[in-house]
Amino acid sequence: MHIQSLKRDGELILYLEGELDEHSVLSLRTKTDALIDESAGVTRAIFNLAGVRFMDSTGIGYLMGRYKKLSRYGIRMAVEAPNQGADKILLMSGIYSLVPKI
Repeated sequence: MHIQSLKRDGELILYLEGELDEHSVLSLRTKTDALIDESAGVTRAIFNLAGVRFMDSTGIGYLMGRYKKLSRYGIRMAVEAPNQGADKILLMSGIYSLVPKI
């Protein structure tokens, strides 16, 4: 799993690429949390999932953990461009009631 970030217009955009599963989430969590900690002053973090080829329930846990961390900083969170499989998992999990899809 690879992550790239971009700060633009008060937003932190996180581009995820690869498989979001049990094997990749530990290092991804560490990298993402560091990016969040370094992003004081942003108003929203957008997780772009266009490059995610596979996601299971571990991915939901990863996103919810980042949602909680961002909330402590007062930063809103959104998800964009999930593929059909990831979108179905996110929809079934109810995450879109907390984290909007844009």
